[in-house]
Amino acid sequence: MVVKQYPFYIKATVILIGLFYLVNILSALSSILVPFAFAVLFSILLNPLYNRLLGLKMPKPLAVLLTLLAGLIFTALVVYLLSTQMMQFGQSFPILKVKFGQMIDSLEQYISLQFGVSTQKQVLFIKNAINSSEASIGALIGTIFGTLSVMILIPIYIFMLLLYKTLILNFLYEVFSEEHSKRVAEVLAQTKTAIQSYIVGLLIEMIIVSALNSIALIILGVKYAILLGVIGGIINILPYIGGFVAILLPVLIATVTKDGYSTQVEVIIAYLLIQFVDSNIIFPRFVSVKVQINALISLIVVFLGNAMWGVAGMFLMLPIVAVMKIIFDRVDDLKPWGKLLGDEVPVYHMGQVWGKRRGRKKAVVLEEAVN
Repeated sequence: MVVKQYPFYIKATVILIGLFYLVNILSALSSILVPFAFAVLFSILLNPLYNRLLGLKMPKPLAVLLTLLAGLIFTALVVYLLSTQMMQFGQSFPILKVKFGQMIDSLEQYISLQFGVSTQKQVLFIKNAINSSEASIGALIGTIFGTLSVMILIPIYIFMLLLYKTLILNFLYEVFSEEHSKRVAEVLAQTKTAIQSYIVGLLIEMIIVSALNSIALIILGVKYAILLGVIGGIINILPYIGGFVAILLPVLIATVTKDGYSTQVEVIIAYLLIQFVDSNIIFPRFVSVKVQINALISLIVVFLGNAMWGVAGMFLMLPIVAVMKIIFDRVDDLKPWGKLLGDEVPVYHMGQVWGKRRGRKKAVVLEEAVN
């Protein structure tokens, strides 16, 4: 049977249309897929503890329940530590609000004197901006309620995934032919290792960066140093953009609580030094080695995840792409895509290699003609 070959532009068009509908479907199903994706990541992370409890001859439901309980206790401890800091911040919020209002008044007077824009026009502009952002505020409230529902669904998904782990693994083996069983086993093993290492690496990076941020802010005398440092460490998980966003909050707090601008400059310098250490020592040591995705793809993937699933997508897309790379590297037709995602940059591209080969052939022909 002769397989009909279609022109490249038809294939490319079909692929682009398929990707368009795939992204739209994934975006429409975000309320289901986002908590499920987080549950898959956390269940893989908790899997070693689950296996150890099974090794103690525990019944499977009890082992799953204890594993889930351990994860919830750890999460509750982190939330408690953050909430105590948030309570301290909330107690000082009225004072901060007054100082922030004074800063806004000073800024309005400065703009009025320097640029000739009256205070009434500035107030009108701010009101229009607030009115135009009502939809965004509604979306933010919807996101908060969506996050709460996600927090409820994730433990349920984790319980089910661990309980039915054997069933799911059997399905993945049986859905492929027996001759590919070895390759499927390699992909599953490397996927588990990559995700576990990636999440553990991110946690280590987050702890170290949070500690460095907090120590720097304590030395500089910025209020709520631990809270701001931890928030900065969490936001820093977002590749390439989280570090810059993390600087804004301590600079704002320093502006409201301190006179002058020297502290703000010191905070910026301290955070830039921490980002340098993170980018060149911490991240390559604990995260980058585990998930070898190049910087260009990482940046595109982060923005794509944000467009598709919001902030949750920014966290989820890198491990998903890491799993895709593991699969691409094992399938012959997809190996070029695996190389594109990776961080190994060849010295020469294929055009240069072919050019050198043609040059050698021409040199051989000329040599034979001379001889």
